[in-house]
Amino acid sequence: MFSVVYISSRDMDEARRIAGTLVREKLVACANCWPIVSVFSWEGAIEEGSEAATICKTRTGLVPDVIRRVKELHSYEVPCITSWKIDEGSADYLSWVQKETR
Repeated sequence: MFSVVYISSRDMDEARRIAGTLVREKLVACANCWPIVSVFSWEGAIEEGSEAATICKTRTGLVPDVIRRVKELHSYEVPCITSWKIDEGSADYLSWVQKETR
């Protein structure tokens, strides 16, 4: 079974650093990063700011390890790290995800 992990980071540099580490360590097969604008509530105030989003593809069994590693690498006190299972996908692509993760 496979999952997608979504992470938001303070900027593209941090997103790339986290993504690169996850791929090098074979926790994820692939990570896509792009700039976003986030609106959120933090400590009683509504905040808005530029961030970077990352979507990672991995095996479901590795998600707890991905979450642990992202927390070690991330600059935020409470980083956004969520995941959801992939119900369907290209068999060739998912086979590649299997091969590229530990």
